[in-house]
Amino acid sequence: MTRKGQVNRRIGKAVPVLFFLIASCAAANAAQRVAVILPEPSAHASKVAELFAEAFRVKFTVLDLSMTEAAFGANRPATPFNMTTAEAKAAAEVIGCETFLLLRAGTLRRTSLERPEYYESFVAIYTVDGRSGKLAAWDLASFEEASSDIAEKRVLNSAPALARSNAERLANAQSSMPSELRRPRMEEAVPESAAPDLKPPIPYNRIKPEYTKTAYLYGIRATVDIEADVDETGTILRTAVVRWAGYGLDDAVIKAVRSMNWRPAMRGGKPLPMRVLLRYNFTKIEKE
Repeated sequence: MTRKGQVNRRIGKAVPVLFFLIASCAAANAAQRVAVILPEPSAHASKVAELFAEAFRVKFTVLDLSMTEAAFGANRPATPFNMTTAEAKAAAEVIGCETFLLLRAGTLRRTSLERPEYYESFVAIYTVDGRSGKLAAWDLASFEEASSDIAEKRVLNSAPALARSNAERLANAQSSMPSELRRPRMEEAVPESAAPDLKPPIPYNRIKPEYTKTAYLYGIRATVDIEADVDETGTILRTAVVRWAGYGLDDAVIKAVRSMNWRPAMRGGKPLPMRVLLRYNFTKIEKE
């Protein structure tokens, strides 16, 4: 056999293996069940949801929209766009999905010094990992036009490409996602009455998280809860958002907590590592 023939045989053997790997990855993504949820339904929002469902069906198994709505409604959290990770996990379990998308679509009348009146149509996309309850990604697309009809048409026209981009990102994230690190065991903060000699960690300097421009623009009122693991030297080892909000508020809280200098927890005058739960409430305050 010639050298050329040997090379061709090797290539011929490699192709089926490569094809098998590609097919396996595609099958794994297709097995992932994705639900599309509209906590604030409207005719316009329903059209956006249909377009997202259609785009995600290329890579994933998308659950029936009406059945998803019924299942979510039976276990609907009080604040669907501001869930705790426990609430999100419970919702995913009831629906029967590994991932769900929360879509918030609407149209707002705006005014400015340059434009006395115009309309902004938008869609906010919350991608939630149903296994951990975490907010895996958050996106916002918006369009400004002289009329609400034109602004909404622009959202609908952009929805397929936006959905495909989100589906591609989810597929890539799932194929390369490492197994989640186990939550380390650590002393938990308790009421002072239960352990008078145990003092939780406190920051030497308190930093207020930023109320982001995006949150202000949409008048967002939300709460972000975050766990912080503080070691015996006052160093933060880990943070985890356990109630998310989107609009950049989660990142603002993480940045603020990690920027603070901490005094470690104390028991009987001796420092020790401890996990604390911190809560930050955000609301829009009109500028004067």
